[in-house]
Amino acid sequence: METRDSMLLRMRPEIPSAKITPTMSADECFQNKTLRPVAKLQNDLLLAVFRNYAAKHKNVFYDLTIEKRLDYIENAIHKDMKFRNSLKGIIIGQFTLEEFEIYIQNSSALNKRMMDIVKERLKSNIQLLEYDFA
Repeated sequence: METRDSMLLRMRPEIPSAKITPTMSADECFQNKTLRPVAKLQNDLLLAVFRNYAAKHKNVFYDLTIEKRLDYIENAIHKDMKFRNSLKGIIIGQFTLEEFEIYIQNSSALNKRMMDIVKERLKSNIQLLEYDFA
């Protein structure tokens, strides 16, 4: 029988640009080996969660200019702890047990990297966050 960890690793997309070199810090290796592939895997869910967040906040997001929408994403993740923790859970829930052990050793720095990746993923998919799609 296949283990949960092996299934999780098998499901993850490969990111050719996410290189791991001997000169990288442990946090950067974790980012490229774990965080980026997990965020890519969870992309559709992250977008759906953001759409739900926007809807619960009276859809003001959809009335903003592109520049203001980018700021809105930034502020939502930075200031709304409940939303931020929800996003963290979406990523952490895809960790293997070994990855979780690494994560808890330096969670503060890795959380920052994780949220930066999630922010950039949402921002780069801003065209999918149009009201018509919501």
